Amino acid sequence: MAQSVSLILLLLGALFMFLASIGLVRMPDVLMRMHSTTKSNTLGVGLIMLGVALRFDDFAIAVRSLAIVIFLFSTAPVAAHMIGRAAYLSGVPLWDGTLSDEMRGRYDLETHTLSSRGKDIASAQEAGSD
Repeated sequence: MAQSVSLILLLLGALFMFLASIGLVRMPDVLMRMHSTTKSNTLGVGLIMLGVALRFDDFAIAVRSLAIVIFLFSTAPVAAHMIGRAAYLSGVPLWDGTLSDEMRGRYDLETHTLSSRGKDIASAQEAGSD
């Protein structure tokens, strides 16, 4: 029974990682590519590590698998956030079909502060350029 569940988990993990690679190729901009790969790969690796822990039925392997999952779940969101922020602030263009850009006019590149009122920073930048 454990081997059947392990096989299902391994196949599901591989499927999610395959979907992440399709998302990397098919998504139109950096932020969407990053989202699809981060979410799908994290889930895929988690399922594969769970399948490995069940398959080998060894405490040491289960602990290592759990450590890998914890490490991945704690680092992947931070890395994705930093990559997305760097891409946005360096001016990588968004997809034409993007409905809203909530950072536009709210982030001051000189002081690196984010304002809840975008018009304040935009007007301050305009006043400084006059």
